[in-house]
Parts: sequence; C-alpha cells; structure tokens
Amino acid sequence: MPKGYIIARIDVTDAEEYGRYTARTPALVAAAGGRFLTRGGRHEALEGEGRSRNVIIEFPDYETARAFYDSPDYRAILPHALKGSTRDLVVVEGV
Repeated sequence: MPKGYIIARIDVTDAEEYGRYTARTPALVAAAGGRFLTRGGRHEALEGEGRSRNVIIEFPDYETARAFYDSPDYRAILPHALKGSTRDLVVVEGV
C-alpha cells in the first residue's frame, strides 16, 4: 500500500503563536504512526515561489495522513498554526 504524505510550505508570521503549535506536533505525528522526513532545514526554491519553512510528514498510507489532519487532537492545535503562519498544505499519496 502506498504511503501518505502531508507536505507543508510555511512562512511563520508570529513565532510565539506558531511555537504553541510546533511544541505539540511531534507527539501527535508519532501517535498517528507518522514521522517527519523534513522539518525546516536548508532549502532553495528552484522554481516558483518558496516559503521559509518546508515540512514533509510520512504516514503509513493516505487515509492515515488524512485522519491525522482531521483528528480532534490536531484540530485543537491547528488554530495556533493558522494564527502564526501563512502556509500551503497538501496530503499526497505516494507511489
């Protein structure tokens, strides 16, 4: 079964607010069976517009990735991310 990925491109606009989100995200990802492949780090925009932070989270499958995003625990911290950043986020099925 193909893995599922959440890919986020982020510009943090309020570090304190966004920090409330990032402090809890790793434990929630792990509890859902996910793992971070990237979480910030060095990058270059080779085409198009880049953002200052890029995150890829791998899950066992697409459904698990989607369930993570829709889970009550994640939804509880999501307002901090939305208040503290501008971001694009997609869920993608692997090959």
